[in-house]
Amino acid sequence: MAHHPKGDFDLTRAEWQRVGDAATEQGAVEVAFVDDLIGLRNSAEPQGPVLVFTQAEWDAFVAGARDGEFDLA
Repeated sequence: MAHHPKGDFDLTRAEWQRVGDAATEQGAVEVAFVDDLIGLRNSAEPQGPVLVFTQAEWDAFVAGARDGEFDLA
């Protein structure tokens, strides 16, 4: 279990889902929903770090992505 200031993200219960179709040698983004926390990781490093979001943070991130807030162009 990963101890996190937002709560414990139980990696043993995480069912990772690949986001989108794209995968590269560096991997793809994977997301898992466990209780009221959301984890995000790189599929190329499944034992590597996991970013942990609360539901409110996740909703804000998704809304920003949909609005183009993170577009590089």
